[in-house]
Amino acid sequence: MIIDIHGHYTTAPKALEAWRNRQVASLADPSLRPAAADLRISDDELRESIEANQLARMRERGIDLTVFSPRASFMAHHVGDFETSATWATICNELCARVAGLFPDSFIGAAMLPQSPGVDPRTCLAELDRCVEEYGFVAVNLNPDPSGGHWTSPPLSDRHWYPLYERMVELDIPAMIHVSTSCNACFHTTGAHYLNADTTAFMQCLASDLFKDFPTLRFVIPHGGGAVPYHWGRFRGLAQEMKKPPLSEHLLDNVFFDTCVYHQPGIDLLTRVMPVKNVLFASEMIGAVRGIDPETGHAYDDTRRFIEAAPSLSAADRRQVFEGNARRVYPRLDAALRAREAAIAGAAA
Repeated sequence: MIIDIHGHYTTAPKALEAWRNRQVASLADPSLRPAAADLRISDDELRESIEANQLARMRERGIDLTVFSPRASFMAHHVGDFETSATWATICNELCARVAGLFPDSFIGAAMLPQSPGVDPRTCLAELDRCVEEYGFVAVNLNPDPSGGHWTSPPLSDRHWYPLYERMVELDIPAMIHVSTSCNACFHTTGAHYLNADTTAFMQCLASDLFKDFPTLRFVIPHGGGAVPYHWGRFRGLAQEMKKPPLSEHLLDNVFFDTCVYHQPGIDLLTRVMPVKNVLFASEMIGAVRGIDPETGHAYDDTRRFIEAAPSLSAADRRQVFEGNARRVYPRLDAALRAREAAIAGAAA
């Protein structure tokens, strides 16, 4: 299988954005506050939004399954308070669950959390439980900076986050460490804030002993790890100065990287520097970079071709990147696929 572990619902019907605009407007005028029931999107509208977009590209590129979560830039945890985020997360997660229900062979869900600056992460647990236990979601997106570019939260290694990690371990799900919109003019959302956050999250883990407390906790750092592969020598040297174990022992049983890197040299570097077991296929298609690369004539986010052309990968390595690593890092995904395979085998018998 070709499993894309990084997909967002960036093509949701316009009614979703209109509802959100009403919710944000109600922060200044509570009389404008919409009820969740005011959002009405039919199954046909969902099908249309997916079939002409994500699903069409998946079929063109030979991608079998996408781990699908709400649009990252729409999470906007810095907007409003916990109640604002809780209502918004519930709506967005439900839409992704409906998409997975309409296209069960092509999509499986990952949850957005109702995070809010300065709010105890325990408040996210009910929504996480609901998404995993009721919707069958296989992962969660964790925003290390709910403030939207001002970094007011403690680092990921702080005990502030431990209640969430405890539940993740209990549920046996990984977190993709993914920030949302930047409201800091110094940081462009997708060109700076995302990549800064990827690098920052890795360094927070490196400087800590987080995984001694949570040896089975798993983080996926997207966008190829930000600066991590390019500066691997710097990170190895810093770990050495901090008297940490070699990074292969200190982090690489718990930290993984996706392939949302939009040119061949970048993928070549990632797959040379990082062990194959730590690289998971992803494209974030119809995401931050949607155009055609004039140097190749192909879409920037058509990352499958980069994996297939990476000179350091054998055929067995590619199978790991495309499928094996995802099934290992996302055990609930593997269980869902095994159940599906068993059902197909039973029907054939």
